Amino acid sequence: MPINDLLKIMAQLRDPNNGCPWDLEQTFDSIAPCAIEEAYEVREAITDQDYKALKDELGDLLLQVVFHSQIADESKIFNFDEVVDGICKKMIDRHPHVFGNAKIDTAADQLNSWEAIKAEERANKLSMDSNSLSALDGVSVAYPALLRAEKLQKRAARVGFDWKETEPVLNKLDEEICELKEALNNDFDKDQLEEELGDILFSCVNIARHLKLDAETALHKANRKFTKRFQFIEKSLKEELNIKPENADFSDLENRWVRAKAINHD
Repeated sequence: MPINDLLKIMAQLRDPNNGCPWDLEQTFDSIAPCAIEEAYEVREAITDQDYKALKDELGDLLLQVVFHSQIADESKIFNFDEVVDGICKKMIDRHPHVFGNAKIDTAADQLNSWEAIKAEERANKLSMDSNSLSALDGVSVAYPALLRAEKLQKRAARVGFDWKETEPVLNKLDEEICELKEALNNDFDKDQLEEELGDILFSCVNIARHLKLDAETALHKANRKFTKRFQFIEKSLKEELNIKPENADFSDLENRWVRAKAINHD
């Protein structure tokens, strides 16, 4: 099997006598950022609908799993087979309607079942009375801030702490913007301004959640749109005036931005 080939390659790279010096120096901590980077590159390939790149990026992401598993195996912590066995067991346990006798008819029902099973798993992992557990336990602080905000909000919503309609969520954003403006008018310090801005961003994530949109994806697409439009400004300045943006009047930059918007609608 190709996976066995990959496991052998990784073991050889980590061989103390004949392996690669760089691979031998790596630890869980040193390569942890690589897994995050590879996951984002997978996302980019999907956004671009570049499926050849997606195949390559998925391979790079799989390598990170194998790399961590090899390091763990060397330290007798766990091995790749145990990683696979663990995820297989988890998928079977979380799909009782497929691998058991439970009856689940809709995707929404499955999502509720999935989350209930996860909550039970979290409770079992924590050696404390279930009454003392927080609904927010297990939401990793290592998540990107937008993703963590969404997960915290979803957890709170499951226990009833949520608006039923979208309008009050939009009103909350208006309220938070007003508070930031007030903070600016009253010369609040940096920490206070940061707090008010954080509330605005948190409210934006809440709006995305109520609209059943992914805030991270929305911002990712906004970044791509900004990049495309700004590069139009750079290109048009170069072609028409042979200058760079820093040498142009701001009014000219604004006009070119409007042109870019008219041309690049996506």
